[in-house]
Amino acid sequence: MDKVNTLYITKEGLEKLRSELNDLNVVRRPEIAQRIKDAREMGDISENSEYDSAKQEQSYIEGRIAELEEVIKTAKVTEGNGNKELVGIGCRVTVHIDNTVETFHIVGAPEANPLQMKISHESPLGSALVGKKLGDKIEVDAPVGKLIYTIQKIEY
Repeated sequence: MDKVNTLYITKEGLEKLRSELNDLNVVRRPEIAQRIKDAREMGDISENSEYDSAKQEQSYIEGRIAELEEVIKTAKVTEGNGNKELVGIGCRVTVHIDNTVETFHIVGAPEANPLQMKISHESPLGSALVGKKLGDKIEVDAPVGKLIYTIQKIEY
């Protein structure tokens, strides 16, 4: 497998990206085109802040569309490594850390969101967890020092 060009992602994550791409193409692109058209009709565009704002938003939307198309094109949907006893992409893993229990969803990089406890398999913690089994202890360097995680539960 070509790890440089392949982006691993869960089925749910890929569907969210496809939905966002569809929204940008079907809803946002036509809206912004109309805003630009309306701003042009106001007259001199050289000092028209609405026109400038709409053009900036159009640039962002076009960039995001290109980015999403590339991610979707190179994405490989994965729901683990075939062994439900090992941590892999798509699983939820519950760990014990310093008198605390946390559950993380291991996902591909494009869908990582630490605030939602979705961590990339490429992150320091994610890469340390992938391939481990129930009861394994892993040591991860964190800003606060070394943390020891004990895997308590693996769910797919």
